[in-house]
Formats: sequence, structure tokens, C-alpha cells
Amino acid sequence: MANTPEVSVGPPDDLGWRKVTIDAKCTGKVRSPRELQRLLQDAGLMPGHPVHWLGGDRLFWPDKTARRRIIGSLTFIGFLLTAGLLLRIGWKDSQNALTFGERLAGYSVLAAAVVELIAALAALDYWHKRKRSYSGAIVLVGALIVFLCTSSLLLLQIDERFTRWSAIAISFLIGSILVGIDLIRSRAWKGLRNPRRIAIGAIVPTLIACINLAYTQLYVPNVTSPLIMSGAEFREASLDRAKAVMRVTVHTYVKNNGSIPVYILGSIYWVHGGPANDITQSKDPAYTLIYDGEFVTPVGRELDPGEEITQDTVIEIKDPERLNYEVLRAQTEVYSIRRDRMTLPPEYAQSRIYGKALEREGKWRPDEPGEVKYRDASKISNSSEILNIARGQQYIRVWRLLFGNWSRIEVAVSPPGDTITLDSSDPHYRQRLIDRYGLSLARGSMAQTPFKRLLEKALSPEKDSSTDQSDQSGQ
Repeated sequence: MANTPEVSVGPPDDLGWRKVTIDAKCTGKVRSPRELQRLLQDAGLMPGHPVHWLGGDRLFWPDKTARRRIIGSLTFIGFLLTAGLLLRIGWKDSQNALTFGERLAGYSVLAAAVVELIAALAALDYWHKRKRSYSGAIVLVGALIVFLCTSSLLLLQIDERFTRWSAIAISFLIGSILVGIDLIRSRAWKGLRNPRRIAIGAIVPTLIACINLAYTQLYVPNVTSPLIMSGAEFREASLDRAKAVMRVTVHTYVKNNGSIPVYILGSIYWVHGGPANDITQSKDPAYTLIYDGEFVTPVGRELDPGEEITQDTVIEIKDPERLNYEVLRAQTEVYSIRRDRMTLPPEYAQSRIYGKALEREGKWRPDEPGEVKYRDASKISNSSEILNIARGQQYIRVWRLLFGNWSRIEVAVSPPGDTITLDSSDPHYRQRLIDRYGLSLARGSMAQTPFKRLLEKALSPEKDSSTDQSDQSGQ
């Protein structure tokens, strides 16, 4: 009896492993009676050898193999898929994001993707043999990253259409919560030394860095609005008596006086003739539309800070001496959108479809009196890949609508194929475009000049030439 080895089987741990000692020396761990018999046979002990049971008898084997393997496999797959998505987002944003802050965020997403890959490997160890004491803590960090990523994606999809990404995000969010609860219950971090200090040392610097980045790269640009100035003025005038036409040069301009680059979606300028009263807009029916057109071409043109676009246009006024205009008035409107919020492709400038073609194709028409002169449209890309995923594919559509002696521009951004119904009296739709893409309307101040003075200016070269001719004849 003195030479009989003493075998002891300890209590089970969180994974159901029971430590086996022979003569007070650890021989291994087992999770079932079959594994115990195999271990004893390898140690040279015969079946039926007496065993001293600690923390449960020979029937107490709490390991649930199927459940453990299912949870471990699903967690591994979930971490791998999350890592793949984060790699895609991080790589695209680090290379192509429109702002410096979003590019930095792209590199942070790449780092999170690497952590997810490590967490996927740690999940195999944690739900299998748990050879690494820190594998549980890494899996918990991986579950936290999944939770933050999916909840952020769902928050970005508020007021958006429900897509396949929405369903994926919801399923992954629920999975990360369930895995997190299981890890917290089993105290996954207990294998670490001083886990509280490690957590504080990691969280505090990260939080400070995130706050600083959010303020300098996200808050400051967002509270800065574009400053686009536009206007028109009358310049030279000449008279062609043979054709009974007065030609007037109208100078129009738009300038970016702010610090944010923009795209010019569309521009309009009008020249009206009418009475000299205090009405500040030429929508008054007493005014006659002489000319209207665009002065920023091609549409979709970029306008950098400090850059100015000008155009001089010669308009013709027939039979000016028979008209009873008191003044000529000119005004401009420019619609722009922030270049740090979206990317407008070159196709936008070649996308114009005029009103009759739109009617033949059965495209949208405004639900009000008026005529659609043309429509420009193209797909757009958001400022970052995460926004592209959250919002899905988006199209921008810009219409120019005519209303007698006046016109206006309407802008819509929506998924492809959506039915567009615009209500100019609805401030919420336009406010969403302002908040999301920085849509801006720059309406120039009214330029006004007395019509008779302009006509006299046009006649003056003719008078000078006739005077010169009479002087020469007198000589």
C-alpha cells in the first residue's frame, strides 16, 4: 500500500477543467471521465485505481462542450467579420477621407481591426484550453469594440432607411452584449495582475486623446460655416441704332471668403426692368424679366477659400427708347455644398437633362405651378466610409424651376430610385441638408441703375462721334 500512488481530482474551474494530481504532482487537467481514464492509463495506473475527489464527486463534470464550442465559434467568426469590416473602413478612410480628423479616425479603426484579429485568436484559447491567462481580457476588449462599432453604426442610421447593414449591426450588437455578460459573470479579467490599474492606464489617455481629437478636428470644423459672397453690377452700355438694340455688360461674381472649400451646385442671375420703388425683390409682377442665366459653369465646380469666379455677360435690350423702365435691377443666387462633407464626381457636370426630356422619361415634376428647365444629378460619396455604409448610396439632384419672371433652384439628396417630393415650405428637409452636407445659399445684394442714365451712357459715344463729324465738316 505504501507504493500505491495517491490520485486526487480537484474542483472544476470556469471551463469545467478538473486538475489531476498524482502524489501531489500536477499531471494534467480533464473535463470528463473518459479523459480521466486516459490520463491515468498514460500514467501507468490500472482502471479502478482509487481516486480522491475534491469539490465534487465522480459524477460532477459541469463542462457543457456543445455550448462552449458554439459560443467560442460564433465569437471567433464574429470577431473575424468585424475585423474585416474595420479593415475596409479604416483603410479607405485613412487614404481617402476628406478631413484630417477622419483620416486619423481611419488609422484608429485600423488599430481596432488588429485588436479584433488578436481577440479572435484569444477566443479560441479562452473557450478551449485557456492556456493564456490574459485571453479572457482580450476577448472582453474585442466584445467591447464590436459593441461600440455596431452601436455607432446604428446611431448613424437614425432617420436613414433600413438596410442589410442595419440588420447585421443589430445582430452583432445583441451578440456582443450576450458575450460581454458571459465574460463579466465569469470574471474574464481575473487572470491579469492588477487589472484595475491596467484598465485605468488604458482608458484615461485614450479618453483624453479622443476628447482633444473630437474638439480640434470634429467640433471646430462643424461649427465653422461656409462664407460665400456673390453679386452683380452693371458696366458698359452701347446702342446699335441699326438693330434698335442696347447692349449692357453685366458683371457677376462669386467668392469664397471662408475657410471651407465648396462645390457650386448651381447659380442664377436675373436682370429685370421696372419701376423705381422700395420693393427689394423683382418677383413683383410690375417688373419684366429681361434676361436670366447661369454665371458659374460648369456646374459642380470647386471653389477654394479665397478663390473668386467672375463672368461678364452682354445682354441685349430691344427698342430701349420705347421702354418706360425707371431702373434695371440685377441679382444673383449661388447654391453651394461643403467639399469636406461629400465628394461630387465629374459626372455631375455632364448629367443635365432638360425639362421636356424629363417629362418624356416620366421624371419628377414639382407639385406646384412652374416649369422644370433642367435637372442635374449624380451619385455622391460621403466624407468617410463609415457614413457611406450607414447612409447607403446617395444621389444628389438639383432642379431649376421657372415661375414667370422668376426662377429658383431646388436641391435633394436621397437614395437612388426614391420618389422625390419637395415642399419649399418645409424647412426641415432643407435643414437636414444644411446640417449633413453644409448646403448654403448665397443671395447677392440687389444691383440697381437708372435706366435713362444707362441709355444716355449708351448714346454718348454716338453723340461724340456726330460732334467730331460736324467739326470736321466745318473745317
